[in-house]
Order: sequence, then structure tokens, then C-alpha cells
Amino acid sequence: MILFVFEGKDDKTYFESVKRLFFPEKSETFVCTYNSNIYSLYTKLKDHDAINELFEVDTVSVLKEILLEKGDETLKNIREDEVSEIYLFFDYDFQEKTRTLEENNHRLSEMLEYFTDETDKGKLYISYPMVESIRYTKELPDNDYWNYVVSRQQCQKKSFKQLVHEFSFYGSNEYIAPIIKEKDSISLQKNKLDKAKQNWKYLVEMNTSKANFICNGNNVIPESVDAQKDIFEEQLSKYVNTELCEVAILSAFPIFLFDYFGKKIVSGI
Repeated sequence: MILFVFEGKDDKTYFESVKRLFFPEKSETFVCTYNSNIYSLYTKLKDHDAINELFEVDTVSVLKEILLEKGDETLKNIREDEVSEIYLFFDYDFQEKTRTLEENNHRLSEMLEYFTDETDKGKLYISYPMVESIRYTKELPDNDYWNYVVSRQQCQKKSFKQLVHEFSFYGSNEYIAPIIKEKDSISLQKNKLDKAKQNWKYLVEMNTSKANFICNGNNVIPESVDAQKDIFEEQLSKYVNTELCEVAILSAFPIFLFDYFGKKIVSGI
């Protein structure tokens, strides 16, 4: 069983599409929690580790405890030994005003050092600045994607969701999350799914190449993507902690797909 933990409900549309297109035979083994407070999860895990040096607490148990307190029974009947991999998805949200940028960066840095292994505490993936980065593109493939940035001031003046709506070539999510209708013929359904899968592959190429550019200065598909902590640190040094206070727009979902399948994701599965 594989556990996916998402910070917001907006992730659901995209992940359901990823499951349908890339994990058709495996999706029944997936368990997903949405609207989960990943920082709260991290804090409780860290506190447990500090108090109980001889007793190693697991992510599933702590997350289950947090969810049950909210009345969410998603993990109620799932044991830790049933879960083989854990993936967590989090937004950078550097436009957040309830904390200083320094506080936000510090806590995210700690989380990225903690959640590094999907077979242990879990592996954390970050979208910059938010999950809606997946839609910040012109018609695919977008050869200019490597150059797209957004400033903290822009995101505070106008929501990033609105900026995406104004910028994107696509008016809806259907180009990567197709709506299949009962009246659609088999061939039309296949056509919609094939187009969406190709668009996801373009997004994988674009985001992995951009991550490589951020870390290494090369806008080409790498053999493997740099660690999430390395990407974060390069974002800080090259974009965030500068006079312009920008972030390079980057989506977590395509990078997760590349990590999971390797380079064959862009050539065919």
C-alpha cells in the first residue's frame, strides 16, 4: 500500500489524473489524505522522536491520530506495516503573511531534512509557489517554461491562482485531467486520455529540465532530479533571497513522476 498526503484539496484533481493515466493497475493500492496539515505532522513526529529516544514512532500512526481528531477516518483501519511508501506534497506559499519569510523558510528546511525517504518517514515534494504551478504554462510543450518566475509581491497583490488563470493557455484542467463522459465513444475516450498523458509527459520534461537549470544551470532533462532540499536551497540563494524576492515556478507532480519512473516517463511506459 502507498500513502499520499496532500496539504490541500486542490491537489485531488491532478492526482486523480496521475493515477488514472500512469498507475491504472496500481491505483487500488493507493491511500490518499487531502487537506492534511503536514507541518503539524512533522512537529508531532519530531516531538515524539525527542521524547521517546528508544521508541521510534511511525508517520502512519501519528497522521492517523491527527486525522481522527478532525473526524477523518481515512486511515482508521490501516496499520503502519501495511504501508510500504509515503509521499507528501506541500506548497511553498512564500506569499503567506501569518509568518515571516524567514520563519517559513526555516520550517520548510527542517521538513525537507526530515522527510527524505519514502520507505521511512516519507518523502516530501514541494510546489513553488503552489500546486497551481502545474497550470502556469502556455500551449504545451512550452519552451519558455524554464524562465518563468513570480515575485512575493505579485502573489501578495493578487492571488497566484488568479495569476495562473490570466497566464495559462488552458482555460480548464481538462488538458491534463480529462472529463470522460458516458456518451463519449471508445475512440474519443482514448483520444482524450492519450492527449492528457502526452501533456503530462511534456510537463515532466519541462519541470525536470527546469529543476536541473535551477540547481546546475542546464535546462535539459537530467539523469536524475536533484534532491528536494537541494532544489529548495538553490531557490533561496538564486531567487528568494534576492532584491526581487522571486521564486522559480516549479510543480511537484511531474518531478514525482520522474523520480518514480525515471527517464522512461518521457519516452513511454
